Order: sequence, then C-alpha cells, then structure tokens
Amino acid sequence: MATHTTPSITALQAQATATLFLSDHLPDRFTADQPWFDPQGACWHVPVILTYPGMGVLGTVGDIQVAAQTATVVAHRACGVMRYTAQGLYDAHRDAIDTAIIQAGDPLLLRPSVSAHGPGQRGTRGGGSDYTDPL
Repeated sequence: MATHTTPSITALQAQATATLFLSDHLPDRFTADQPWFDPQGACWHVPVILTYPGMGVLGTVGDIQVAAQTATVVAHRACGVMRYTAQGLYDAHRDAIDTAIIQAGDPLLLRPSVSAHGPGQRGTRGGGSDYTDPL
C-alpha cells in the first residue's frame, strides 16, 4: 500500500527553494515555474523554464524536486543538460529573440550578459563591445 504525504511546505515555498537553487547554479534566463505535488514521492516537482524578455517562455528545460517536509532540493536534472536543452530552444527562437530585443529598444536588454550570438558564446553588438549570453 502506498503512503501519501501531506506537504508541510506550500507550492510557493517549493518554488522559492527551486528559484534559489537556480540562482546559485544557472543564469537568470532559467526560471522556476508552477510546482505540482507528488504525494507518493513526498516532493514538489518544479519545472524549470527558459524565458527571454519580450518573448516569454521558450520551453521547459528541466525539473527540480523539493522535499515536501524540509524544503530542500532532493533531485534535479543536471545543470549541463538544462543548458544543452536551453541552447536548442535558443537556436530555434534566435531570430525572434533578436527582433524582440531590437523592438523593445530597452538598453537593459542589451546589457553585457546578453548576446545575439547564442548562449555562452561571445560576440559584438552595437559599438563593438563584447557580450556574452547568460546560458
């Protein structure tokens, strides 16, 4: 017979735990989405999504599992795998991302951590300064 656990932390607390994990291990384009509770596993599953300003969500790149009783990360998709998946999403949406940044005309979107050349790649934009995408 399966044991079902009632969580002692809320979905919001699980999402906050996942967000802290992401901020410690991955760039700001990786975001914790809405958690769902797994009573048999006694954990919250928090999807990890890739987002870009002006574009919104590009897709899901992984999952973080947060213990329902202790608010600790108990499992997650490897960060390297999430980066690899994100690269594929970025490549598929590159033109739309560049268009959204240009149309926004927001200098914050063109800060040194963002590149038109893809996640983790260096290149020049505008006045010849180097930019690196946060993936």
